[in-house]
Amino acid sequence: MELTKNLTEAFNKQIQAEMWSSNLYLAMAVYFMDKGLDGCVNWMKKQAAEESEHAHKLIEYGVSRGGKIVIPAIDKVPTTWESPLAVFEHVYNHECLVSQMVDALIDVAILEKDKATQHFLQWYVEEQVEEESVAKGILDKFAVFGVHGLYCVNKELGKR
Repeated sequence: MELTKNLTEAFNKQIQAEMWSSNLYLAMAVYFMDKGLDGCVNWMKKQAAEESEHAHKLIEYGVSRGGKIVIPAIDKVPTTWESPLAVFEHVYNHECLVSQMVDALIDVAILEKDKATQHFLQWYVEEQVEEESVAKGILDKFAVFGVHGLYCVNKELGKR
């Protein structure tokens, strides 16, 4: 079964979102570079690479199923934040948004009665549960330790 037009369009939209997310995390890495927070830089660079991998996985699947995959233009990402805490709040909120987008993509696969694609997309659901959990865990450290949580977070994220 080939990807339907609706599903192909939804895939292209998700590919764009994943690529935008990769750029967002790179911008966050630059923010942390300027602050000398190497652990946070490390984590953000790995997040950026992971988001790029997510886009590539969608591209490969879409092409293998006969979809007309188009590499989209990527809008500019934010480059400034008020504080390191604000960066991680942005990360958490962004991951929640991506989760909603994955859910919407699965909804299209359900409407199109494409069981193979529904199965393929379950990996993204599980990935988003993990992404939200990790981001929430970082915010929890800030909540417990306040501004001193940054030291803890930076050290921990450097181990990734």
